[in-house]
Amino acid sequence: MKLIIAIVQDEDAQKLTSTMMNDGFSVTKLATTGGFLRAGNTTFLIGVDQERLDHAMELIEKACKSRKQVATSPSPVAGSAGVYVPYPVEVTVGGATVFVMDIEQFKKI
Repeated sequence: MKLIIAIVQDEDAQKLTSTMMNDGFSVTKLATTGGFLRAGNTTFLIGVDQERLDHAMELIEKACKSRKQVATSPSPVAGSAGVYVPYPVEVTVGGATVFVMDIEQFKKI
């Protein structure tokens, strides 16, 4: 058995939930916040049998698409020590960060 931990942008969370549940996967959702953009994320915990791991990964990849977004990044002001002014930067967001771990034992009580 494997445990998939998938961190996805909130914008993709509902689509992933529907996709996984329609295909018979049980999911647990946790509300999380990303460190870089300080934006809402959803972390999914998904227990799967080894035989269904590849299929689950395909579903995650289909549901979670990356896209461009403008974020502000602090920039130092020339000649002023310790003074930072935010300026817009285009970054790629979305997609999914996925961890797959071996599970020694699983019980549903």
